[in-house]
Amino acid sequence: MNFVGHDNIRNGFKKCVINNTLSHAHLIIGANGIGKSLLAQEFALTILNKEQNREYVDIVKYRTDKNSFGVEEVRAITTEVYKRPFEGDKKVIIIYNGDKLTIQAQNALLKTIEEPPVGVFIIILCENGEQILDTVKSRCQIYKLTPLSINEINKYLDIHHNELREELRKTVIAFSEGVPGRIETFLKDESFGNIRNMVIRLFDDINRKNAAVVLKYEEEFSKLKDKEEEILANVVSLGRDVILYKELQDTSILINGDKIDDIRKLANEMSYKKLNEIVSIVGETKRNLRSNTNSTITFNVMFIKLLEV
Repeated sequence: MNFVGHDNIRNGFKKCVINNTLSHAHLIIGANGIGKSLLAQEFALTILNKEQNREYVDIVKYRTDKNSFGVEEVRAITTEVYKRPFEGDKKVIIIYNGDKLTIQAQNALLKTIEEPPVGVFIIILCENGEQILDTVKSRCQIYKLTPLSINEINKYLDIHHNELREELRKTVIAFSEGVPGRIETFLKDESFGNIRNMVIRLFDDINRKNAAVVLKYEEEFSKLKDKEEEILANVVSLGRDVILYKELQDTSILINGDKIDDIRKLANEMSYKKLNEIVSIVGETKRNLRSNTNSTITFNVMFIKLLEV
């Protein structure tokens, strides 16, 4: 596996396997794209003592496309836990999107996490550990993945995107903020480019107090369903860049360095007060979305507030 970063965690895990001191339950916490899935796969291969990175019948993976992981899904996981391993004497259960486990589902999973059959290991992945019950966390070995260093991100680019020209390389390094998955999004996801351009237009419309903002962007956002977090993250990163450029006139520290003409224009036209209020409103919107409020209503409220700044 061409896996870069988190060396201390990976080496510590391997030592536990060698010394036969490995916990039976693990919780990997980290931002989307930081390498949770790759780390879980590496953990599973190490537990099963497999060198080839491929799918194995004794590595069982659970994902959901729904908004939540319920008790019924947990019952299916529990049933699988008590089935004997197929190839050897160990089995690994990987649960993705642990943030989506409801309180009832977590409670239903609790006993299984606490006392799984011998040879069964459970790995839960989540972006935000705050969504996980303390009773679950207390029974898991917890790994908090932090952003990669500049050297590690450069190593990642050398392996996966060595052909990038220097200027684009600088831009993706700044944009990644130490999260490799953000590099892949930047380079490969066409919708992401559309989001960035839309956010620039949004700033311009807010600045001009365009009264059609609500209707205009309600329609645009509806075309980007399930991209809410990315949209808001882009608003924050652009706002940050405009503030930094306005204050320091230094393009080397910008996340959106390839949008310098737009950033320069916005910096000349928008006040610090307005920019800081925009970032604050977006932060409030992110919290409201995580509270499972209606996304359309939440964004419309955001647009109205943005027009008032």
